[in-house]
Amino acid sequence: MLYDWIKALHVIALIAWMAAMLYLPRLFVYHAALPPGSEAQSATFKVMERRLLKAIMTPAMIATWVFGLTLAWMSGYYASLWLQLKFVLVLAMSGAHGFLARAVKDFAADRNTRGHKFYRVINEVPTLLMIGIVILAVVKPGF
Repeated sequence: MLYDWIKALHVIALIAWMAAMLYLPRLFVYHAALPPGSEAQSATFKVMERRLLKAIMTPAMIATWVFGLTLAWMSGYYASLWLQLKFVLVLAMSGAHGFLARAVKDFAADRNTRGHKFYRVINEVPTLLMIGIVILAVVKPGF
């Protein structure tokens, strides 16, 4: 019974993390596309980006990791190849999270040097990682 509750919390945390991972780069697209002299709009984006990162994205990532590692330990799946591959993809997702967190700092300090097209492409990275993670978690291929 406890395992099912932890799994539910893991899925809830993952949904929150992914929602933020998909929304933050979209904010960057709009922020990077602002014309020069749009200080008021830029300030609004800075607040939205910071709050999304600090209040939702980072806590959700931490919860996803805690509940996921707990599930791996409780289930004994940690020795399975599918979970080890999933772990690699989740590490990559965490790296993408770190990249986006750095971008929030760059935008906040008006140091962003990348254009909106770059962030449109970056917006697809979490989606591709998520597809691989979900397939591994649901299908649990035996290889």
